[in-house]
Amino acid sequence: MSTINTVTEQLTRAGQAIEHDSFAVIDAEVESHTYTAAQWPIVRRMIHANADFDFNGLTDFHPEAVEAGIRAMLAGATPVVADVEMICSGLSQPRLAHFGMRTHQFISDADVIEAARLEDTTRAVQAMRKAHRLGLLDGAIVGIGNAPTALIELVRLIREEGVRPALVVGMPVGFVSAAESKDLMAEVSEVPWIVILGRKGGSTLVVAALHALLALAEARQNAAPAERA
Repeated sequence: MSTINTVTEQLTRAGQAIEHDSFAVIDAEVESHTYTAAQWPIVRRMIHANADFDFNGLTDFHPEAVEAGIRAMLAGATPVVADVEMICSGLSQPRLAHFGMRTHQFISDADVIEAARLEDTTRAVQAMRKAHRLGLLDGAIVGIGNAPTALIELVRLIREEGVRPALVVGMPVGFVSAAESKDLMAEVSEVPWIVILGRKGGSTLVVAALHALLALAEARQNAAPAERA
């Protein structure tokens, strides 16, 4: 059984070569880092997505984050709940389908918009509440790249209502409450998380982190038959 990834690689040899060469450039230009062997592929892919070496240092991991993400993907049919459609659109559908995963986002739903107006909150807050009502958050991978209020609400749901996602990838970008929302998430011990400290972030980074985790999950999946042989 081959241990080479096929589902989570670029579809052509030319595309694979460009991506691998890019990773090699990043490895060569990064003088040092403090990440584990499991964490570094995630940070490296985030640097690759934005050509921004600041993510070497700004990216922070709960100690169990990578393993929790891999386990959730290998479990199959784990939902991905996002704050915005951009994350759902950016994720590779064939890669998700390989693990039976589907994406969900509710930011533009009519009932979410109406609730935000009535309660004078944001759509992002109401979208997280709707995901909770639908039973999608427990055991899910939650990706937040745009709305700090979504991450703040998710922290509240974890602390006050016992919500337990498998993993939170919290990387909202911005100038109002973005850094604070990620600081709040980083204080949570009950749920594994990956965050970008400070103002930087964005949906592109969430997608990059999740694609890296999907690759790690496929590598684990491919290695398992060889280990049993």
